[in-house]
Amino acid sequence: MDKDRIEGIMKQAKGSVKDATGKVLGDAKLQAEGKAEKAEGKVQNIIGGLKDKAKT
Repeated sequence: MDKDRIEGIMKQAKGSVKDATGKVLGDAKLQAEGKAEKAEGKVQNIIGGLKDKAKT
């Protein structure tokens, strides 16, 4: 598994926590940061997946 995939999964999880926390606290900024971090993690995970496929 590529390093980018692992980091992407971690960013998605961290973003989900921020998003949920922002939603509970009513903090729109924290919620937006969480959504952005989830999206960034998803892209990084996809890039890692492509690297994995290129190696095989």
